[in-house]
Amino acid sequence: MDISNILNQHGEERSMYFNAVSPPIIQTSNFCFESVEAMRSNTQNEFEVPFYTRGNNPTVEILRKKIAALEHADDALITSSGCAAISTSVMANINAGEHIICVKSCYSWTFALINDILKRFNVESTFIDGSDISNFKNAILPNTRLIYLESPTSFMFELQDIKAVVALARQHKITTIIDNSYSTPLYQNPLDLGVDIVIHSASKYLNGHSDIVAGVICSDKETIKRIFSTELMTFGGIISPENAWLMIRGLRTLPVRIEKSSNSAEMIVEYLEKHPKVEKVFYPHSKTHPQFELAKKQMKRCGGMFSFTLKTNDIKKVDAFCNSLKRFLIACSWGGYESLIYPVAVLYSDETNNKPELPFNFIRMYVGLEEPELLIEDLEKAFERI
Repeated sequence: MDISNILNQHGEERSMYFNAVSPPIIQTSNFCFESVEAMRSNTQNEFEVPFYTRGNNPTVEILRKKIAALEHADDALITSSGCAAISTSVMANINAGEHIICVKSCYSWTFALINDILKRFNVESTFIDGSDISNFKNAILPNTRLIYLESPTSFMFELQDIKAVVALARQHKITTIIDNSYSTPLYQNPLDLGVDIVIHSASKYLNGHSDIVAGVICSDKETIKRIFSTELMTFGGIISPENAWLMIRGLRTLPVRIEKSSNSAEMIVEYLEKHPKVEKVFYPHSKTHPQFELAKKQMKRCGGMFSFTLKTNDIKKVDAFCNSLKRFLIACSWGGYESLIYPVAVLYSDETNNKPELPFNFIRMYVGLEEPELLIEDLEKAFERI
């Protein structure tokens, strides 16, 4: 199915709502029934039909169908945040006394879930360098039930060989989950490579307008129905109908947005790699990336996000560089119109004696939809400050 059809037609039954081009927001918590028999039928089939918006809502269902089609999945669930997608899918696939293998430079809240919260429930975990398949082999224990991937990771942009990890996991009957937020379904399809469950922070590219927080879980029908009936319905980490509608609207422009962001990022990466005040650039589709060949094999393109280190040992110069930028906002997240920087220097504090793993001269950059020439001009002026 072609992407334009998914974004414009798929999942939408316009004859059901007056042939409106844009689907309606079914902003209701509850659904009523004409008879006891009708209510009884829906109660027994809440996964398929509307009963209460914590489970099934018509606006959310349109979005589910579109996301599933984009990710080549049977079905999808939409959650209230990326963290809700992570915790819901992980909790649905692990039990007390079992073991999780996770890449060590994963999203910080993924680390908190696996290392801190699940430890309270007697779930063991091992965090590894996922760039070497032998590290996965060596970490497998008799009670390993889950391997959690994030390829590429969202600061260092380290990749895992997805096919190789999946082959290993299947030998040991281990479930695989991957965070695919960085690439989106347009640039990487892990289910096609054999992964069991794909999740996204939909607050990023999938929505694309920096105005909602949402998450996505994609898999086969049986898995999605099981997660829906257990963790999703119990924990209640659902998206609202209004936010689902905003995300449907955002999805319409996903291809043009991510292409623009990617094209601009490639220009800026090339500029930074040649700049004398830049120490190193981290971008999977750059020839300087140590996993460049793997990136080309399993990712169609990169998006608009990468990292770099400034060539300085003075944190004040890092602060001065970042504060001098006028066209880049200092903020977390990515995927909207606005170009952003996330300086690791913000994690360094004399008061807390905090010592992050990444150096203070490390900066993550997201290139938005502004003209790249203007962004480069802004960077050049900021470099003059250091």
